[in-house]
Amino acid sequence: MKVKNFNLAIGGQIFKSFSDESRIRIIHLISKNRQMCIADLELVLGFTQTKISRHLGYLKNSGLVGFAKIDQWAFYSLKAEVIEFVDIVLKYLERDPDLQKDQQNYQVLYSNRELAANKLAREISRKFK
Repeated sequence: MKVKNFNLAIGGQIFKSFSDESRIRIIHLISKNRQMCIADLELVLGFTQTKISRHLGYLKNSGLVGFAKIDQWAFYSLKAEVIEFVDIVLKYLERDPDLQKDQQNYQVLYSNRELAANKLAREISRKFK
């Protein structure tokens, strides 16, 4: 389903996905970061797990996102066939302050994980020296 192969049914589902601010914020984070799990979306957006799961289910049913399970974690990503279209739509929203703040929050979260992982690695290496 490349952009050139759109039809009314597919277009309707995708545009309905973009009709909700929460879903736009989720799509934006997934698009910018390639994949996201529900726990990360909870922390960044401040939504409940139930709300995020409901919106991800909608996005999955509309054909925008897919997921891969690794152990107990489900990582959501955009489907390859809609990445180009989503990028075009999000291009118009790139200066939105809420979307920029969401991405900044995620980068802080991610950098804190990196710091925590590096600290843990240093502690482990000291113990085994």
